[in-house]
Amino acid sequence: MLTWKDIIHFASHGNPQAEHKVIKTDAQWQAQLTPEQYYVTRNKGTEYPNSNSSCDILEPGEYSCVCCDNLLFDGNEKFASGSGWPSFTQPAAISAIAYILDNSHGMERVEVICNVCDAHLGHIFPDGPPPSRLRYCVNALAMKKVS
Repeated sequence: MLTWKDIIHFASHGNPQAEHKVIKTDAQWQAQLTPEQYYVTRNKGTEYPNSNSSCDILEPGEYSCVCCDNLLFDGNEKFASGSGWPSFTQPAAISAIAYILDNSHGMERVEVICNVCDAHLGHIFPDGPPPSRLRYCVNALAMKKVS
């Protein structure tokens, strides 16, 4: 189980190695994604809170990256955070997600990206439920439910 200490270590000293990388041009991403998905995943955008009904749906299943199909989260780790975005306590695998220190907007945060294609997913915070206390706050537009 990952902890906040692990997340800070990855963000400061290097992320887990991805099994493979997917690299495309901006034109290829734009052709593949909707304008909203492109804005969130490739331009580090954020969807409006509570703009997607998937925030409140807690059911078994798996969630993959909308850009490259990398498995990101298991639905058993999803919880109702009340934040307005889908929230998870752990990634599907340690190597699924990469972490970047983010000091934009006058805040100190940790950005989470897909470790395969570098798609912006959202941010992670140390205010989730026990035992990990992690809250992966993810844009619903950055994921698709695959099962």
